[in-house]
Amino acid sequence: MEDVVHIPMFPLSILPLPGEWVPLHIFEPRYRQLLEDASAEDVSFGIYLSHHMNLARIGSLVRLESVLKQYPGGESDIIVRCVDTFETDKLQRTFDSNKLYPGGFVRYHHIDATRRPTTILYDLFTVYMQRRNITRQIAPFSIYHIAQELSLDLRDRYKFLQLAESRQEMFLQNRIRYQEQLLEEEEKSKDFYHLN
Repeated sequence: MEDVVHIPMFPLSILPLPGEWVPLHIFEPRYRQLLEDASAEDVSFGIYLSHHMNLARIGSLVRLESVLKQYPGGESDIIVRCVDTFETDKLQRTFDSNKLYPGGFVRYHHIDATRRPTTILYDLFTVYMQRRNITRQIAPFSIYHIAQELSLDLRDRYKFLQLAESRQEMFLQNRIRYQEQLLEEEEKSKDFYHLN
């Protein structure tokens, strides 16, 4: 059984995927304090998926990458990068008695954010990107990069992260095939509608 780790927590209705870069606007005093601590101590913190469907109590471990802008009133625009995911054992109203922001006891999943897709998924994704006229791609890319490119909604992200690795591949293959069907329908509709 994995060790339980105590981390600062930022409950939000988002679920970043491993390797994903996410912009955040920080304005509440408690999260401004979290940002100060993350900057000064170079600590990671959790984004807990604050949503009724989160029965698995999962979240994303993120690291502060950049502070883009600091406003006179104390607000900030930042970029964080997801480095892992976790399961939450217990949420706390405050991280400790000296902090305003929440905390939590979590078990890391130790996800490999660079995990490569199988040849089948790689080829399917490459063809899909070409059909979308996106020829410049990061190479080599990970399975999580594919998931990001498919713009999975919150429910699909949640499902995807709950699956075993072998089933994640099939999930993404099915999503690509669905997106290809949408592209085909879009192409067909161009034949019926003429822009003036």
